[in-house]
Parts: sequence; C-alpha cells; structure tokens
Amino acid sequence: MTLEEIYEHTKDSMQKSIEVLKKDFTTLRSGRVSTSILDSVKVDYYGTPTPLNQVATVLATDATTITISPWEKNMLKEIERAIQEANIGVNPNNDGESIKLFFPPMTVEQRKENVKKAKAMGEKAKVAIRNVRKDANNKIKHLEKDKEITEDEAKRAHDQIQKYTDDFVKKVDELVKAKENELMKV
Repeated sequence: MTLEEIYEHTKDSMQKSIEVLKKDFTTLRSGRVSTSILDSVKVDYYGTPTPLNQVATVLATDATTITISPWEKNMLKEIERAIQEANIGVNPNNDGESIKLFFPPMTVEQRKENVKKAKAMGEKAKVAIRNVRKDANNKIKHLEKDKEITEDEAKRAHDQIQKYTDDFVKKVDELVKAKENELMKV
C-alpha cells in the first residue's frame, strides 16, 4: 500500500464517520417533527419485518403531526402495534383509514436531553475518526519498518494524517454545535 492510498483510505473512512453522525442526528427530534423518527420501526408484513415506509406513506403533515397511510388497509393494526413497540414517545391514533401520531411540543428538558445525545453522538464520531488515524499510522509504521519509505517520509505522513484528523474532528464539532442550536431553537 502506498502513502497516497493510505491518505485516500483515511479521508474516505473519516468522511464515512461524518456521514454516520449526520444519519444519527436524524433520529433526534428538534422542534419540528421529522418522519425519520420512524426509520427504525419494522412492521410484520406477512411474516417479514419490513420498514414502515415500505408498507405505507409516511408524511409530516405539520410541525407536531405525522400521518401514516398504509397501502393495504388490513395493515393498520400491524402498523399500530409496531409503533407502540418502538416506544417513540407517542401513542398511535387509528381512525380506520390512517394512523396519526401527535407529538407534544418539546419541553426544555427534552431539548436538553437531545443536546446531550447529540454531543454523545459527536464523541462517538470523534472516537471513530481517531481509530481511523491509529489504523493509518500503523500502516505508515509498517511501510517504514519494511524500508518502503524513509523516516522523514513517515514523519511527514504522520503529520498529514494528524492534519486530516484535526480537520474532521473540527467538522464534527461544527456539526454538533449546529445540531445543538437547532435543538434548542423554539
């Protein structure tokens, strides 16, 4: 493996950590309700656990309401059960045609709790980035040990990897700060 390949792999892996963090953030509710809160809900569709959005239309109809319209009316009970089991903090309201989820406005405590969760997700992303750095540095040490690169090249490579790490950790901090602002905005 060349230094260039190590650099590319490192940047790609660190970027993936950022993508995972962004995806994790979608599970946190801010002032406005998002359909992504239901991403983890699986419905028993003829014996197969199926993502909710593959058996129904899921829409955020306003800031505090999600409407779920199943494509097959006989799925209403299954969807209702799946939502109750997912324990997302609201009870489904089944009107025989669709299911409505009414989310109460978030309290300050809930917002602060979600900020804590966002910070924890940020820390998790930083740990992942540091693990990528460690992996890259080990590969560089191997190249140096096997005399494929000089000591100076290894030093420069370690510095370059550290620069990537600093840049990506800074990105994580910026994302967490932005999410925190979004969560606390009423």
